Amino acid sequence: MLKKLAIGAAFALALAPVASHAAGGSGHVEDFEFSFEGPFGAYDQNQLQRGLQIYTEVCAACHGLKFVPLRTLADEGGPALPADQVRAYAAENFSVYDAELDEDRPAKPVDHFPANTAAGAPDLSLMAKARAGFHGPYGSGMNQLFKGMGGAEYIASLLDGYTGEEKEEAGTIFYENTAFPGGWISMAPPLSDEQVEFADGHDNSVHHMSQDVAAFLMWTAEPKLMARKQVGFVGVLILTVLSVLLYLTNKKLWAPHKGKKTA
Repeated sequence: MLKKLAIGAAFALALAPVASHAAGGSGHVEDFEFSFEGPFGAYDQNQLQRGLQIYTEVCAACHGLKFVPLRTLADEGGPALPADQVRAYAAENFSVYDAELDEDRPAKPVDHFPANTAAGAPDLSLMAKARAGFHGPYGSGMNQLFKGMGGAEYIASLLDGYTGEEKEEAGTIFYENTAFPGGWISMAPPLSDEQVEFADGHDNSVHHMSQDVAAFLMWTAEPKLMARKQVGFVGVLILTVLSVLLYLTNKKLWAPHKGKKTA
């Protein structure tokens, strides 16, 4: 438990607004191929379920998701768990304080994920939107235009960016991480190969688990991402048709008058 608290405290530093740029250059953020990227991308339901499992078994000890209702785990476009599984998951993994009972009770789908702040660890509900993995060049935002904000990529790169090197400074152990600005981070690697076993037998290496939990955190930050894309596509389609109609109307109205000389 103490080890998890220590990891959580370090993770708070890792995901907090970065103030260590002065100590070194920005870290390398890998451009992972996520299924939800692009105008027609969609969340991978199986990946979100694996990410939920990783969060539950590894991250939930220190990090909360206080803005995420447990019932949304059953939503289409998300993990899409059956309603009975959502009820069982909530009751088995979390408890909430009930003011009427004046005691803790097993969580229900109507409750939110607990606001766990162990060791000062940050809440992860919106972390994928709070972090921009891609910048530049020179502040132009071109990388963000073509690659997206890169919050999920930053999280995945951070979790997968440990080189195995470590050093001690002022009594604190620092670990080399290629994604963290400055290159060294006080958070010990939270993931290890085969740490979580998936029912579908999916690859459980650190590289793949980092992507899975990053995708899940992208969903917690943007649960309606697919709906927004659909609305945007319909909006663009309507505007395109309207533009064509306006062009044809304008052309028909002015065609008889073109070429005529005014007195």
